[in-house]
Amino acid sequence: MKNPYLPYPVRIEKTVIETEDRNIKSFKLVFLNDDDCKTFDYTPGQFAQLSVTGKGEIPIGIASSPTEGDHLLFTVNKMGVVTTALHNLIEGSIMGVRGPLGNSYPFDKMKGKDVTIIGGGYAFTTLRATIVYMLDKKNRADFGKITLIYGARTPGMLLYKDTLAEWSKRDDINYNVTVDRDAPGWTGRVGFVPAVTEQVAPSSKNAIAVICGPPVMIKYTLPVMIKLGFTPEQTITSLENRMKCGIGICGRCNVGPEYVCKDGPVFSMAQLKEMPQEY
Repeated sequence: MKNPYLPYPVRIEKTVIETEDRNIKSFKLVFLNDDDCKTFDYTPGQFAQLSVTGKGEIPIGIASSPTEGDHLLFTVNKMGVVTTALHNLIEGSIMGVRGPLGNSYPFDKMKGKDVTIIGGGYAFTTLRATIVYMLDKKNRADFGKITLIYGARTPGMLLYKDTLAEWSKRDDINYNVTVDRDAPGWTGRVGFVPAVTEQVAPSSKNAIAVICGPPVMIKYTLPVMIKLGFTPEQTITSLENRMKCGIGICGRCNVGPEYVCKDGPVFSMAQLKEMPQEY
């Protein structure tokens, strides 16, 4: 059994600057050892610890889907010592990945249902993985109508622009990408995510909604979901921002009796209602 404290060595195969402020960068990572690749068995919604020698490690949601191949994708916002060190690494650099950690989105409960994905800003990472997973030809028939509602402050702050362009051309996804304010050359929706969600009005009948984004976005989107008929059991979110050590040892991720890094980070709103409002 692998020591949970030891990261897998990986190589940075490709980096992509995602946003106009250059503070968010994606890293395509490949394992140095084939056996490690086989051991790293994950499902969208999970996260991992990314480590840079001499700087430390930080928990980041996995932005790739296992259906995309043997590589991993992580999107990192430059905010502190470790993330800055990550941003300074170049293609070909060696770093560490420890995981996969936490639980995943409940695909067993999502099968046979319509799925609405609602995301905002930097928190779109694991939602990207989820959509890629559901749209894969081996999985698409397991799910009903897929509705995407994703927003950012400006067009330049949208993540995964090439992937979004591919999705916009598909006829098996209800594609709704919005920005907070209009910008030159932008031809898509303009408006905040809660308002766009109400306009799109996804049906709650035999459906699941997955919401991940800034706290203020979630705060104002949840009443819209209730208005549309989504129950707390039908509404899923992630407390990834509570992640610490990832294996329930340090105790800093707990919300009431729950260790978010082991029992989460994915919870239904029904579960969250039973927990102290500490998140």
